Amino acid sequence: MTAGPMRGVFPILVTPFDERDRIDKDSLENLVDYCIDAGVHGFGIAYASEIPKLTEAERLQVCKIIIDRTAERVPVVVTTGSPATAVAVQYSRQAADLGVDAIMSLPPTGATAKQHRAYFKAISDAVDIPIFFLEAGDAVGGPLMRQIAEESENLRYAKVESAPAPHKVGEAVEYSAGLFTVMGGASGTHLIEELRRGSQGTMPWPSLPHAFVKTWDQWQAGDEESAQKTWLQEIMPVIRIGGLVHKEILYRQGIIATPRFREPTPALPLDETTQREFDQVCERMGIGQHTPG
Repeated sequence: MTAGPMRGVFPILVTPFDERDRIDKDSLENLVDYCIDAGVHGFGIAYASEIPKLTEAERLQVCKIIIDRTAERVPVVVTTGSPATAVAVQYSRQAADLGVDAIMSLPPTGATAKQHRAYFKAISDAVDIPIFFLEAGDAVGGPLMRQIAEESENLRYAKVESAPAPHKVGEAVEYSAGLFTVMGGASGTHLIEELRRGSQGTMPWPSLPHAFVKTWDQWQAGDEESAQKTWLQEIMPVIRIGGLVHKEILYRQGIIATPRFREPTPALPLDETTQREFDQVCERMGIGQHTPG
């Protein structure tokens, strides 16, 4: 469905769960509509979607719900990576068959450069949709990323969030040389610095779609000062608190029915002081206490 390179704000959708730990289809559909109404440019289904905590059947279920609800209004990118090449190929084919617009994969931890190249070549040969190279944690680096893109016909995007993110994004942009498009991630923590270095998008949490779209639009209009101000006032205070609060923000607005993560949760519960700080941030954002829909 994409006429040109994908770019812009691509939130990584969370997976809502009901009180019995089942996928909450209604909440997930509400979240899709909420983000599209905010003006996002696409969606990601990835680690912040709790993919490692989903069964294979649930992974496909989540993808299908999002694809059906999106109804080609924006492109959908799904993570299909696995430590095993054969499994990554299988997941990638399944996602392509469901109708996703692109897939994304993290290179296997500890693999050699030759193994990285073979891994992405196998995935590229198995599908006919674009592939995102996900660089997170272990930094592969721009030169190898470029070589992989040269050898893998469908690798045409990179989501770069290894530390230090601004430097790594800049390096990836330098070596992309028009062969692949670079986006940032890491919750949008370094969004402004990444945009200065040529990033063409961001893949943040879905709790603040309006603020991210506003920042993006201001940047695209050439108003860097306003973009940085929006980021500082509307995004940074939430990022500083941490990942557990993103579902809570959606829950308080009635977008999802519960703020549950599957156990074990990715972080400790907020302590009393941090909870007060979070409540104050929500109050400034005009988000009240729990109002489940």
